[in-house]
Amino acid sequence: MPKTVDCPKCGAPVGYENVIGANLTARCAYCNSSLSVPDEIRGRPAQVISEVHISLGPTVPGGKATKWILLIVLIPVFGLVIGAIAMGGFLAPLIRSTVNKNPLTNPGRTGPVNGNAKPGFATTTLDFGSKGIGPGMFTDARSIAVDGSGKIYVGEYGSGRIQVFDAAGKFITQWSVDPKMPLRGLAADRNGVVYIVQSGKISRHEGETGKLLGELEYAGGRGFDDVKTAADGGLITAWYSNRDDIVRFDSTGKVVRAISAAISSVTDRSELNTRVAIDGLGNVYALGSFNNAVFKFSPDGKFLTRFGDDGDQPGQFRAPFAIAVDGKGRVYVSDVKGVQVFDGNGRYLTVFKAGGTASGMVFNDRNELFIAAREHVLKLTVNE
Repeated sequence: MPKTVDCPKCGAPVGYENVIGANLTARCAYCNSSLSVPDEIRGRPAQVISEVHISLGPTVPGGKATKWILLIVLIPVFGLVIGAIAMGGFLAPLIRSTVNKNPLTNPGRTGPVNGNAKPGFATTTLDFGSKGIGPGMFTDARSIAVDGSGKIYVGEYGSGRIQVFDAAGKFITQWSVDPKMPLRGLAADRNGVVYIVQSGKISRHEGETGKLLGELEYAGGRGFDDVKTAADGGLITAWYSNRDDIVRFDSTGKVVRAISAAISSVTDRSELNTRVAIDGLGNVYALGSFNNAVFKFSPDGKFLTRFGDDGDQPGQFRAPFAIAVDGKGRVYVSDVKGVQVFDGNGRYLTVFKAGGTASGMVFNDRNELFIAAREHVLKLTVNE
């Protein structure tokens, strides 16, 4: 049966087939590391066993021969350098002018560039955190949520630590869930109740204290992989146990709809890592990391469309991480290129950089985008 594991080096999901007793390897599509997959019998986690290295070849024997070869190689290089320096004074102003006129290369600008160029698609208005284990510091922040009062909740993937901040990014407190299991999903409702996805289940917690309030009940049992809150106070979740389902809960925690085999029934390909989002009208968007595509469903669970594909071109995905929908119904998908933006029907609009890998994304009521970027947190204002 196909399984998935997070790459120990970059955190991207890596699929593999588990064969007992075999020394299997898999390759991460993101960082190209070769991994030794988990050995469940021996309790061995996935490990990086090799990386791509470039060798310049063997050295040339003989000191004099080496010096002549280096001289022959370096003379043209020196010529190119001198030429580049000479041309630099002429080309530099032209290059700067061209770059500054492109809003995608200036996502952090808050005013006109050169007097007439408009700002980028999104502007960073808050950036807090640094690498570490102290209050307000992060080691691997991949989940983020915002409640109705503006409090920001940031979850650490490996340690199970949840840190709470006010709307200005000031540290308030912290609490923890199981430190031995990956924290796969995080959401918060308007009343400050926080939902944690861990070990295939969804637990409810008091946001400021971490007090356990209970767990969501589902007839299918454990298998949850992601959770997001809806505008009506309900939840949309991704669930996997031999098939990839999308399960909708109302505000009381009652199951109101389940889309069975949501992605695999459309593609005939199993999806082992699904991220979900929901818009204000109740349309559901499922990001299938192994399918490199987004699947849209109506509020009643009917499949509507899919968009995206495997590749490096605009509108295509390479190791996608997170998905979110803004107040205008635009869909945001993060991958190694940055954050790509689509309209509600999947038409590609633009891409922007977010100051790091956007491992988790969520919008608040003011249509501001919050991003968990491993070692810091960003808030961006959408300019369009």
